[in-house]
Amino acid sequence: MPVDAALAETWIERWERQQERYAVEREERFTVVADVVEQIAGHRERPLVADLGSGPGSLSARVAARLPHAEVLAVDIDPLLLSLGRARRPQIARWVETLIGRPGWVDALGLDRPLDAVVSSTALHYPPPETLLGIYRDLAGVMSPGAVLVNADHLVPEEPSLAELALAVERRRCQRRGGGAAEDWSQWWAAAARIPEFADLLEARARQLPPSEGDGNGLSAARHADLLLRAGFRQAGPVWQYGTSAVLVALR
Repeated sequence: MPVDAALAETWIERWERQQERYAVEREERFTVVADVVEQIAGHRERPLVADLGSGPGSLSARVAARLPHAEVLAVDIDPLLLSLGRARRPQIARWVETLIGRPGWVDALGLDRPLDAVVSSTALHYPPPETLLGIYRDLAGVMSPGAVLVNADHLVPEEPSLAELALAVERRRCQRRGGGAAEDWSQWWAAAARIPEFADLLEARARQLPPSEGDGNGLSAARHADLLLRAGFRQAGPVWQYGTSAVLVALR
């Protein structure tokens, strides 16, 4: 079910604007992710990078632009978002449709060598802690020594007073930037549902996506780091943060 390239470009641009409503300092956060991947894996001859929960490839494309010699895999379960990305982002080596954490999901990646880096943006806050621990263990088993996992997400501090301050920082930033005027998630999907060319992909999406788990696991950076260490990573911790928007790094 391929999507026309011009149509895909329009909807990817609209997706980018919609996502800026939610990810504080989104472009800077992507830049930090690419900085980390380049620092750890950029010197390798053909680094293999997987983007988990890639959507239409927003982060994948930025990593591929920074490391044009890398092989980047975009991994997601959403057939519409994957189709949009395939149509407009040829720099991505492969698009893999699989549910992260489902039994056998790593096999679906079709890896021919260990991963040098794993990146993710606003995707790993969905799985419950025990499922996330399994995902981290799966990844630890297919990553090369010295490889890096970089998770860009909303990681709210556990201390209530700090969480309140972090959220206040985000609200002030949103007010300064006028971010509240942008199309939101629900509006984007409602508009996509009116596009005839998307009908089959949206039907497939309804069949494949698991039931919603609400707002996600709510894990702090410290809890993510604890799970990563339990899964076999040797070090883990945040390297950048703005409000609750953070970049967490783990070294294999």
